[in-house]
Amino acid sequence: MCYDIKASLEAQLARAQREQDHQAVEEIMEKLIPLTDLPIHHASGFSHPELLIYTDRSPDFPEVATWGLVPFWVNDEEQRKKLWNSTLNARGETIFEKPAFRTAAQSNRCIVYVDGFYEHHHFKGKTYPFFIHRKDKTPMALAGLWSEWKNDEGGALKTFTIVTTKGNALLTKIHNNPKLKEARMPLILPPEIEDKWLSIGSQKAIEEFIRSYPDNELEAYTVRRLRGKDYVGNVPEISHAFEYVELQFD
Repeated sequence: MCYDIKASLEAQLARAQREQDHQAVEEIMEKLIPLTDLPIHHASGFSHPELLIYTDRSPDFPEVATWGLVPFWVNDEEQRKKLWNSTLNARGETIFEKPAFRTAAQSNRCIVYVDGFYEHHHFKGKTYPFFIHRKDKTPMALAGLWSEWKNDEGGALKTFTIVTTKGNALLTKIHNNPKLKEARMPLILPPEIEDKWLSIGSQKAIEEFIRSYPDNELEAYTVRRLRGKDYVGNVPEISHAFEYVELQFD
């Protein structure tokens, strides 16, 4: 699963900087960032933050979207609110089957750039949050799906979901919730796959992208509590390493 993320301003500019598109970098900072909740040191998808996504229709310049996909066929606000929290993630193995995701899987794919994500580990009845990121500290390109929903008043809401896949060895060890059948992780796209995720139309080709990211390219460490009275909020320190002396984790 992927319900908690870190997304810095630098991560949002990575794609434009890679293309040496200096105008895009300037416009993103001046025009789009003020419309979002960025920078995000920690945010839960259940708070439905507004982020930037690179879509198949605009691969070189991001759009502002809210986390939690609302399909175009949703009838009203009541149905939207009822559905919203269940579409933060989309299981990659079933995106072409589930009514909420299949249209977006076919034609509305996107990329969400983050610094890393948080996952909880269970140990002796308590949970301990870990921050998972790339060893080289470069941004992660998470595979997503997006949709645009119009309400009765004619307003439009652009939303997205993060695609997930089976957890690798590292995530299997961390994401050990006994209530789950298997560990999950966000679908992290290698650089050579990013553009293909946005452009390829073949279902078979897309399904071949849905695989676990190599665990030897990731590292993880424990951080402060992300829930409850000890939560310090969306501040830089939330993603800093924090040791729990009672936790046994090799």
